[in-house]
Amino acid sequence: MAKSRVKTLFVCTACGASSPQWAGQCAECGEWNTLEEQVQAPTAATSRGSARGGSQYAGDSGVVSLSEVPRDAETRFPTGIGEFDRVLGGGLVAGGVVLLGGDPGIGKSTLLLEAVARVAGRHGALYVTGEESLRQVGMRAERLGVEDDGLKLLAETRVEAIIEMAARERPEVLVVDSIQTIHSDALGSAPGGVAQVRESAAQLVQFAKRSGTVLFLVGHVTKEGQLAGPRVLEHMVDTVLYFESDSGSRYRLLRAVKNRFGAANELGVFAMLDTGLKEVKNPSAIFLSRHEQPVPGSAILVTREGTRPLLLELQALVAESPLSNPRRLAVGLDGNRLGMLLAVLQRHAGVSTYGEDVFVNVVGGVRVAETASDLPALLAVVSSLRDRPIPQDWVIFGEVGLAGEIRPVPNGADRLAEAARHGFRRALVPMKNCPAAGQAPKGLDVLGVERLDAALEIIREADV
Repeated sequence: MAKSRVKTLFVCTACGASSPQWAGQCAECGEWNTLEEQVQAPTAATSRGSARGGSQYAGDSGVVSLSEVPRDAETRFPTGIGEFDRVLGGGLVAGGVVLLGGDPGIGKSTLLLEAVARVAGRHGALYVTGEESLRQVGMRAERLGVEDDGLKLLAETRVEAIIEMAARERPEVLVVDSIQTIHSDALGSAPGGVAQVRESAAQLVQFAKRSGTVLFLVGHVTKEGQLAGPRVLEHMVDTVLYFESDSGSRYRLLRAVKNRFGAANELGVFAMLDTGLKEVKNPSAIFLSRHEQPVPGSAILVTREGTRPLLLELQALVAESPLSNPRRLAVGLDGNRLGMLLAVLQRHAGVSTYGEDVFVNVVGGVRVAETASDLPALLAVVSSLRDRPIPQDWVIFGEVGLAGEIRPVPNGADRLAEAARHGFRRALVPMKNCPAAGQAPKGLDVLGVERLDAALEIIREADV
């Protein structure tokens, strides 16, 4: 029999691409000096296709016709944490793999410990820790008030031992905290390396798909806020969740950036307390800072995160600039888009800010990626520039085009209903988002505009 040979590959630490020989620049991502030598030995897991996929990886065998594929909806079971279930798409799916990332200490382990403790009584759960001792996990569970209702713990860093124990215990939910601490005996490199992370994750994912176990992988993040390790890790899993928070804030935002079983960009809001993470069921209320008196530069917008409309306060500050090149700073919005909108404001509304510093901020640390923030951002800028407040009971949303037109945004009816539920009396929206006669939410007066200059005129004539 031929002896198994050890292979030496050079793996890029930025993208995970491999090369048979060293080079100064990665041929895949173009990064310099990122190729590191990794020793790989052929294993049974690799030969079965654990790292590359295949029929056993997906849990299927053979070719079938599309018409023969079952069309039944996925069977879900809830975790009991409403905001967590919302981000997951309604609950946990058998065989689903979830990757959870976030800064150190933001609450990843706390959230998963609370979640699996709630489902352990109805579904078996196994929590594997590679970073902490069992005593540390037990102390956290006591602080959180987690009940001992069938949740089992394991302190292990070898992936083969984890899979063997999971196959014996047969839990329906398996948590691995964290994937960067897990290693495989098949590789000689240290835990946390690109090859180790990829191989360990591949074996765990294959086990989850084959057994129908819900798998949670906790991932570290880099200084740039990206998940550490190879980017292929995000493609191997079904759902990628990120924990976000402003420095010093007690609120935590859980965002889905990929979800094969639900809506992407879904948002869940939690508050970090001494007793753990508590879900915030009405996040619009915490992001709205109701001023005692109307203040210039403040506008309320209705954005949409996943399936949820959300009320946010957008603040702008315009001040005379001592610089020859005035600053344009946006926090929570796209800075390049802000510069473009200011050019539209000057060209089509005659309002110039070329000698002013312009600062725009979304209160609460939420990042708004959609274009519905265009109109409220410009109106907040004009409000600060003219030192004239926007009425406090107004909400605004709409996209602004380069020709000065106000374009509609999706789900306008849901946004208006959310505004009316929070007691707002008037909405300034694109004309095509105006409801038909008699169909506007009760107590909400909806004004539709088609041009930017018309919106500015309405705000100028409004009674503050």
